[in-house]
Amino acid sequence: MLIRSYKPSDESGWLRCRVLSFLDTAYYDNVLREKEIYENSSIELVAEKDNLIVGLMDIEYEEEPGTICSDDSIVSGMIWHAAVHPDYQRQGIATALLHHAIKTLSDLGMNRLEAWTRDDKWVNEWYESHHFKKKKTYYHVFMEGNEEMEPTFVTKNVHLKPISAFAHYIGNNPEEIKGKFKRVHACHMYELVF
Repeated sequence: MLIRSYKPSDESGWLRCRVLSFLDTAYYDNVLREKEIYENSSIELVAEKDNLIVGLMDIEYEEEPGTICSDDSIVSGMIWHAAVHPDYQRQGIATALLHHAIKTLSDLGMNRLEAWTRDDKWVNEWYESHHFKKKKTYYHVFMEGNEEMEPTFVTKNVHLKPISAFAHYIGNNPEEIKGKFKRVHACHMYELVF
């Protein structure tokens, strides 16, 4: 396996790897049609094996504290994407990508990394097994159908009828929303200081 920097000709393989890896996660419907281009400096890595992109990790990093990440006292990097193709999982690819990224960040003089993820148990366990600490949680709420939408949203346009919505719940009582909506995911922020 080769870990290297992403190049534009990798886009199709990058997208396929990300989509396939997300299918069995709480992010199953988070499909991208193009790879993002970051406003700030970034570390964009791919793992290549058998002439395929089998893993990826994108980290955008700050020049000034608090411009991307939640800690405004130290420059940090944000993991935006981490994925391993399902046929290549459990082979240490994500760990190798993470170690490569940490080395690169260290060489740049940084020692903090942040990541946000939903409530897939195995994903959270992976972060924790790599010494990330859970720091914050809020909730992603998906609303669909009349029974979830009508009591929640009112529109001033009688000809406009919302049929689905996505929202962030940042309150202190998540049980109030878990009983009202079928699809609610905890979204955890993890921090690694190295």
